[in-house]
Amino acid sequence: MTIGSKPPADIAIDQSLVRALLQEQHPDLADLALLEVGEGWDNKLFRLGDALAVRLPRRLSAVVLIEQEQRWLPVLAPRLPLPVPTPLRVGVPGCGFPWPWSIAPWFPGQTALLAPPHDAIASAAALREFLGALHQPAPEDAPHNPWRGVTLAARTPLLLDHLQRLEDLDNLFDRTAVLALWDRVLAVPPWSGAPVWIHGDLHPGNLVVRDGRLSAVIDFGDLTAGDPATDWSVLWMTGALWSHLKSALDALSTNDDHIAMRARGWALALGISILTSSRDDRSMSAMAQATIRAALNDLCR
Repeated sequence: MTIGSKPPADIAIDQSLVRALLQEQHPDLADLALLEVGEGWDNKLFRLGDALAVRLPRRLSAVVLIEQEQRWLPVLAPRLPLPVPTPLRVGVPGCGFPWPWSIAPWFPGQTALLAPPHDAIASAAALREFLGALHQPAPEDAPHNPWRGVTLAARTPLLLDHLQRLEDLDNLFDRTAVLALWDRVLAVPPWSGAPVWIHGDLHPGNLVVRDGRLSAVIDFGDLTAGDPATDWSVLWMTGALWSHLKSALDALSTNDDHIAMRARGWALALGISILTSSRDDRSMSAMAQATIRAALNDLCR
């Protein structure tokens, strides 16, 4: 696998397999139209009828992500002000497919990566309310993620590895400036509060926009508990919403003097991570580069 390319699937998934799984486990849905939509790093997605989506892990390492969504989204969804892909039906291994899978709502629209919201004020307000509702104390058995929600110091080895893998792209960003900013964010105190629920992978590709407004938040595979600054890194990724969300982050700073700097550090780390893994995805790569620039300059795109 080349740097930045999608990892190969561990199992072949096609329409005939999905249809067979539906017929075996959810026969009342098996006659609905089935359309392959695409696949990401971890899952393959099919649209089922007008209102449903079938999501199946394409790699063994993604199985735990599906299981976490099945376990925790039904708990969290009732308190969240935006729709999330809470599984409506749960699939189990069958028809030669070895892992659990889900049937969830289909959210019409496009991601903010492809169609940034036209109504920035309303979308920023919706995202601010969503984060406020999500970032509540998490139980002790909340899923653990070694790369999200942790201290920024814990991300340092991964950041240095990504920088090494991006050595041939030095023209895209100032490596010296990256390391200097990283030293600054490591100098601020880490999150000292109780771990709160965080999305863990909150970027424009996981924000759904419909009719110009933010309408849903998807892909909770990295759901975990920890530092809410992880999610607030989205400010540096969504330039159109920056000015309307910055005031919310400033308000949080009255109780946490360093959340803005930690969020900026997360934006830098995640931007570099996304750039490392998305060279073959033009939209994600462009977003990652813009995020790195925004973090370095502390400016929106």
